[in-house]
Amino acid sequence: MTSQQTTTTGTLIIERRTIDMVPKNERHGTPWSQFTLWFGGNMQITAIVTGLIAVAIFHAEPLTAIIAVLVGNVIGGVTMALHSGQGPRMGLPQMISSRAQFGVIGATLPLVLVICMYLGFASTGAALAGDAISHLLGLPSTAGAAPVVGILIFGVLTVIVSVFGYQLIHVMGRVATVAGILGFAYLFFQLFANYDVGASFGEGATDAATFMVCLTLGASWQMTYAPYVADYSRYLPADTPVSTTFWSTFLGSVTGTQISMTLGILIGAVSGEALLGGPVGFVGHLAGPAAAAFVIYLVIIVGKLTANTLNAYGGIMSTVTVITSFNAGTRITSRARSIYIIVFVALTMVIAIAASADFLNNFKNFVLLLLAVFIPWSIINLVDYYLISKERIDIPALYDRRGRYGAVNWTALVSYAIGIAVQIPFLTSDTYSVLGTFNGPLADVMGGIDVSWAVSMIVTFAVYYPWAKRTMRPPSAMIYPRDYTPEQTGQIAVV
Repeated sequence: MTSQQTTTTGTLIIERRTIDMVPKNERHGTPWSQFTLWFGGNMQITAIVTGLIAVAIFHAEPLTAIIAVLVGNVIGGVTMALHSGQGPRMGLPQMISSRAQFGVIGATLPLVLVICMYLGFASTGAALAGDAISHLLGLPSTAGAAPVVGILIFGVLTVIVSVFGYQLIHVMGRVATVAGILGFAYLFFQLFANYDVGASFGEGATDAATFMVCLTLGASWQMTYAPYVADYSRYLPADTPVSTTFWSTFLGSVTGTQISMTLGILIGAVSGEALLGGPVGFVGHLAGPAAAAFVIYLVIIVGKLTANTLNAYGGIMSTVTVITSFNAGTRITSRARSIYIIVFVALTMVIAIAASADFLNNFKNFVLLLLAVFIPWSIINLVDYYLISKERIDIPALYDRRGRYGAVNWTALVSYAIGIAVQIPFLTSDTYSVLGTFNGPLADVMGGIDVSWAVSMIVTFAVYYPWAKRTMRPPSAMIYPRDYTPEQTGQIAVV
């Protein structure tokens, strides 16, 4: 399976690598590409909606919400950027590294949850982008109905970018960065020019419980990127310092997200009933003249296409990782890869079209519940990689159920289950309306402040680290595959 590269003639190569290691002499690019990818990928409508939730659902005071999501973005950004640092060293997609902790087959548990996450984010993104395309084309819409034509068009665009893969995804990140900076600057200008934004400050909840739930929105947004990030840093040169990869990823993701969420918070604070027409429609209305609204819809589509391609690309990586857990393979053909992408995107379109009209509330529950299942996975993965294995991985063993990491590692699986279960006593129905009237027995003791994810971080670390330190046997040095060289045949080129 060949590398993806740009030839001297400007030829774009369709990516054909999946979960196999990227050889050193196929590595290219600089950490700056991580900044633009994560900055541009977060300057998008779904991040605006997440900020909007802080005011529209949780009724937070705007300045309180802005500060809280900033703290959450910083906390979560540290976690996701540490995962990004694994990419250049291993040359592997993010989730296959879970086999070093959970075992080759045991890793399928978090992998299945990750695939569900990709489907959820991709379908909500398709719904929002489809709405933007419908507005852009002037297609008629019915209240509560999904923008079917827009969703289908967006799905086709997602397939095209995902099939080309890594290189084109990074190009989209650069385009989305420029488009996002210009488009969002204009929207902020319009917001302050047309609304008395300052009057909304001081209105809303400022209590500790509200601050914590807004912080959780920011943290959950960043931490749910943890299963993605190494997918897009694995082609960097193997000697790229972890610190450089960390900071470029961290600054790009946190900055882009905070700008988007702040815009969402301010829109929620001033929009009132105008928001009932949908967040995409309101943003178009905020843009003003038809020509300006047309451009803003394009900005929304570009940002969302970048983000949704990350979901499709990562979803295929995780799907292939699950499949090869049982057949000991490391590669699939380019045709099979393309078919997987088409099926995945088609499924997200079906979900998007069938989605409930109660979008904001359902999306809020989806984002927050993801945090509950990915916090313990992230802690286990980072603790093992940086503190126990100390960046030493037996890469061939990741593909061998009889190798160093075995089929199932109960140390990680039990620690993971404990990390999820320990959150239940602290859950509150105010944060997770999907729980109905249920409140965890310790929620009232905490004054209604939901600290479940923070408890999970502490407990998962306390359980896994000493246990794994006694039982894990990492190699004394990084072990690479024998055929750690590029293949020179079978490239698919499109000029």
